[in-house]
Amino acid sequence: MAGSLVESEAMLGSRRLSSPLSSPVQAEVLFPRLTVPFCGHIKGGMRPGKKILIMGIVGLNPESFDIRLTCGDSEDTSADVALELKAEFVEKQLVRNACVSGQWGEEESALSYFPFIADQPFRVEILCEHPRFRVFVDGHQLFDFYHRVDTLSAINTIRINGDLQLTKLG
Repeated sequence: MAGSLVESEAMLGSRRLSSPLSSPVQAEVLFPRLTVPFCGHIKGGMRPGKKILIMGIVGLNPESFDIRLTCGDSEDTSADVALELKAEFVEKQLVRNACVSGQWGEEESALSYFPFIADQPFRVEILCEHPRFRVFVDGHQLFDFYHRVDTLSAINTIRINGDLQLTKLG
């Protein structure tokens, strides 16, 4: 195994692993549960063809959780947010947005259905294509989010927070 594809900086320190996210074989993460909140480095940043896999279990009584792809140092709270996915369980919405140069854009929330269920496993795949992120949940394409950050390679951090357990990240 080449190593995990996304690493938790909190758990692995400053080591960088060599396996790219675009690898056709998804490597297992080295620990059974990833700690939430999670912050990890995306080796080489994003580019067309690169995919991020997030697997987990929704909390028992969830209010929300979010997944963010950000630019810059993982500790920089003012870093651009290339994509924020926020699952809101009361409203049954998956809100998408981006923050560039300190300005949040227009939220997107239209979906044909809400894919997450309390206390159930899920699989989110974020595929980076030239004009957009294409997001799949449990194998079904859910939506496209067109890039608002111009330099894809600058998108190098993933943050996950909220009412979920992580089981695999690649």
